[in-house]
Amino acid sequence: MKLVVFSICRNEQATIGRLLDRLPTRIEGIDEIERLVVSDGSTDGTVDAARQRGVRVVVGHRHRRLAYRFQQAVDTALAMGADVAVNIDGDLQFDPDEIPHLVGPIVTGHADVVVGDRFIEPMSGAVRRPVNMPSGRYLANRLGARVVSRLIGQGFNDVTCGYRAYSRSALLHVNIHTRYTYTQESLQALCEAGLEVQAMPVSVEYFAGRHSRVVESFTGYIATSAVNILRAYRDHAPLRFFFYLSLFPLLLGLSATGFVGGHWLVTGRTSPFTSLGIIGGFGVGVGILLLVTAVVADMQVRQTRNQERILRQLRELRFDRAAERPVAERVD
Repeated sequence: MKLVVFSICRNEQATIGRLLDRLPTRIEGIDEIERLVVSDGSTDGTVDAARQRGVRVVVGHRHRRLAYRFQQAVDTALAMGADVAVNIDGDLQFDPDEIPHLVGPIVTGHADVVVGDRFIEPMSGAVRRPVNMPSGRYLANRLGARVVSRLIGQGFNDVTCGYRAYSRSALLHVNIHTRYTYTQESLQALCEAGLEVQAMPVSVEYFAGRHSRVVESFTGYIATSAVNILRAYRDHAPLRFFFYLSLFPLLLGLSATGFVGGHWLVTGRTSPFTSLGIIGGFGVGVGILLLVTAVVADMQVRQTRNQERILRQLRELRFDRAAERPVAERVD
C-alpha cells in the first residue's frame, strides 16, 4: 500500500523543509511513502527547499488559489499510484507525527476519509477554541459546521480543516468546481457519495500575529463559504433545496389569496385588498414554479450522478495507467 503525503504551499520557505524532514518514513500497513509539494505561485525558496530533499514538486507559477491546487494535488497523487493520501499544511500548523493516526482507519478498512477536527482536544475530548485562533473565525467555523452537518445528515465539529486522509476511492470521487476553497464542498460531496467519513481530533497551532495565506479577507471568506455550501447542497440535493425555497412564496401567497378570497365571499368584492390578492397570486405562481424546478432538477441530478460514475471510471483507468509510468516534475 502506497501513501502520498502532499502539501499545498504558497511562500512557505521558512517551514516547508522542516515539515518534509518530519514526515513519517514508516507506518504500519504502509509499504511505501512518497512526498509531494504543490506550489501555488510561490515567489520565495519553497520549490528549491522541496527539490533539495528529493521531493516531487508541482511548480505553479501563478497564484490559482487553494481549491484549484487541491484538485491538482489529488490528480498528481493518483498518477503517482497513491492508495492513501494525506493533505497537510506547509507551515507546521499541524503535527506531522499524527499522520499515522489519520491513515490508520483507512489502512484497516474502517473509513474512506478521515478529517481532522481542530476543535476537540485530542487528549481529553473536550470542545475547545485553539489558542490564538480569532474568536470570529472560530464562531464562523462552528456555525458553518452546524449548517453543513444539518445538510448532509452527519455531525461534524470542523468542516474546514484541510488536514485529512483519503483512500484511493475517495480521491477518485474528488471533483472540485470552485476555485477559492474546497473543504466544505468536498466533504459534502464525499458524504453524499456514501463514503465512510470519520472525524479525528488533531493538534493545531495558530501563530500569533500571522495572517492566513488562504483567508485574505474574513468577510469575503464567510460570503464565499456560504455560497459554496448552498451551491453544493443545491447540486447534491436539489429536490430538498428547491422545495424549501418554494415554501416561503407559496405559503405567503396562499395566505394572501386565502384572505382576499374570504373577504370576497363575505363582501362580494376584493377591494380594498385587490393588490394583496395580486401579490398573493404572484407568490403562489413563484412557489409552483420552484416546485416544478425541484422535480426537474431531481431528474437532472440522476443524470449527473451517472456522469460522475462514468467520470470516476475514466479517472481510474487514466490514473492506473499513469501510475505504471514515471511521473515527471510538473510545471504549471
